[in-house]
Amino acid sequence: MVVGPDRSVVPPKGSAVTIGAYDGVHLGHRRLLAELMQRASAAGLESVVVTFDRHPATVLRPESAPALLTDAGQKLELLESAGVDKVLIVPFDEARASEPAEEFVQEVLVGALGTRVVVVGENFHFGHKRAGDLSLLASMGEVAGFEVVGMPLEIGPGGEPISSTRVRGLIAAGDVGGAAAMLGRPHELRGTVVPGDGRGGLELGFPTANVQLPPGMALPAEGIYACRYERPGGSVHPAAVSFGRRPTFYEPGSQGPLLEAYLIDFEGDLYAEEARVSFVARLRDERRFESAGELAAQMSLDVESTRKALAGGCC
Repeated sequence: MVVGPDRSVVPPKGSAVTIGAYDGVHLGHRRLLAELMQRASAAGLESVVVTFDRHPATVLRPESAPALLTDAGQKLELLESAGVDKVLIVPFDEARASEPAEEFVQEVLVGALGTRVVVVGENFHFGHKRAGDLSLLASMGEVAGFEVVGMPLEIGPGGEPISSTRVRGLIAAGDVGGAAAMLGRPHELRGTVVPGDGRGGLELGFPTANVQLPPGMALPAEGIYACRYERPGGSVHPAAVSFGRRPTFYEPGSQGPLLEAYLIDFEGDLYAEEARVSFVARLRDERRFESAGELAAQMSLDVESTRKALAGGCC
């Protein structure tokens, strides 16, 4: 259940609450959510995630705001699939950014949610100039009647702490497998299928869906990938995906990267549909070929590599 910021959602016995951007809803987030729900269940409370209508960094430091692992819709889907009772979306603007941490606690945790337990990461900071931390929460909780639980960072494969920053770095490097190990699922991009230049089907024999992506999303390194492509209604198809600048046909620097998906063993019209593309494995770098025929031959190999990479999966 998603609740707006101007509505009181105080449940009869109070809430167990966590707070954060929750970009990606990765395995570290899910460990924290599991703790939240366990404590909520034990105390007869409702579990609530307090998150924001945009990443706080877009207001605090827009020049260096991170690319997003999940858009707003996907983040809500992931939070609800984790089993939380409610998600409270708080607007984050300049007024919120300058709000003292104490006011946020009184307004949101005490006033709106009747908080009895707060579960956050041990490095959690909030409020103006990040002045709020676990110590402040605990001292305010002693007065307001809520307990504070600080969770250590979840350690991922290779001994690295799981973080949204770490996942973004892996995606940007093309290590979509490493990113999936921290996310608990493949990285997914969503967009609308738009007309392309028509070369894929007519000239190469591999008609592709050109997916227009929203701005601000975490994009993989340019290259060729084995992906799963989900259509509206939930049907999932194996897809060989090129994310790049088509150097065989265009001069370097003449255009930005484009996501082109060839759905294997599929025939049909995809135009104007919403696409969900999940990156399972990186196959190779993008490179320039001397002719369309050479590129088509390589695309045939890429399709077979995609079949192997997705063998035994949902497609």
